[in-house]
Amino acid sequence: MSESLIRADSVRPAPARTRASASARIALGFYALLIVYASCYPFAGWRDTGLLPWTWLTEPMPRYWTGFDLVVNVIGYVPLGALLVLALYPQLRGLRAMTIATAAGVLLAAVLESLQSYLPSRVPSNLDLMTNVLGALIGALAGELLREPLLEKSWLRSLREHWFSDQASRGLIIVGLWPLAQLYPQPYLFGHGQLLPTLSSWLSDWTEQPVDLVQLVWQDISVSIEQYLLAEVIITALGMTGAVLTLLCQARRHAPRVLLAIGLMMAAIGAKALAHAVLFAPDDAFSWLTPSAASGLLVGAVMLGGLSFAPPVAQRRAGMFALLLCVLLLNMLPSNPYFLLTLQEWVQGKFLNFNGAAQFLSLTWPAFALWFLLHPTHRQLPAGGV
Repeated sequence: MSESLIRADSVRPAPARTRASASARIALGFYALLIVYASCYPFAGWRDTGLLPWTWLTEPMPRYWTGFDLVVNVIGYVPLGALLVLALYPQLRGLRAMTIATAAGVLLAAVLESLQSYLPSRVPSNLDLMTNVLGALIGALAGELLREPLLEKSWLRSLREHWFSDQASRGLIIVGLWPLAQLYPQPYLFGHGQLLPTLSSWLSDWTEQPVDLVQLVWQDISVSIEQYLLAEVIITALGMTGAVLTLLCQARRHAPRVLLAIGLMMAAIGAKALAHAVLFAPDDAFSWLTPSAASGLLVGAVMLGGLSFAPPVAQRRAGMFALLLCVLLLNMLPSNPYFLLTLQEWVQGKFLNFNGAAQFLSLTWPAFALWFLLHPTHRQLPAGGV
């Protein structure tokens, strides 16, 4: 009897091994880059004041500040603290994870404040550091409270494993950033990755001479209003198709593909409308929905109708082609004069950090998506879904 019990106990399955969250660690990397870009935005006028970069630590507290600035500085570091705690799991938990996460937030905030001493448009202060540290501390506490429901007993993880491939953690984070990339004003709907104007601005500031890389490509060639409208149709359709296919190529065969695609599009459109309402005026929430943009949405929907149920390999290749062609057209076209007139109404003001982070996503999202689609690890077919 005892011998049979011992034998049965020996074949009893071992308890499930706790796993690190690849999603949390990848999201942490993306968010840290976002904070660095937003803190150094607009990357113009770098100069040496002759003072030590950490002089601001010993200066008196600033006299002029607003509640909005304090709240933004706190909120900006809350996700960082939470992601640090989740990324340290399962190696570190509890008080040790919270301590390391808060210390990392202090270090990052101090380094970035010191870098701001070289930027004329930014003013480093010890008050900013204090609010950033408070945000990292709150985030670390939130991360510890969310660790069990998100990582140990997470229905979201079960749903992800049921609907998406085993390699989908990175891709889902990239797809999740696409709606946030809509927050920065763009010359064309879903036209992300327009690098040449930004590079021209940086080179002009560095050389102290006006540099227009787009003009070097086009020289004396002019574009009519009809061609601008046609370009918006094509770029909107390609950007929409590339983003949705980046999501669908990760889905298993039994996943609700149509609902997933519609949900992603609704999130992107909602983010776009909210950003225009906040940055311009509430009446301008849907000013970006021009006839050519609406036509591009229709063309993109037709393209996706034929590709939504294609094999993952075909979706991946079609998504890469759409994104590459979209970025190529976007950077070859001269600046849209009608979009430049719209930007004259945009006053960045206290949204400087927010706009810097949004611009970072708008510029780099296609590169992240292409990296995912091209990486050999991410090209494996979803288990159980071809």
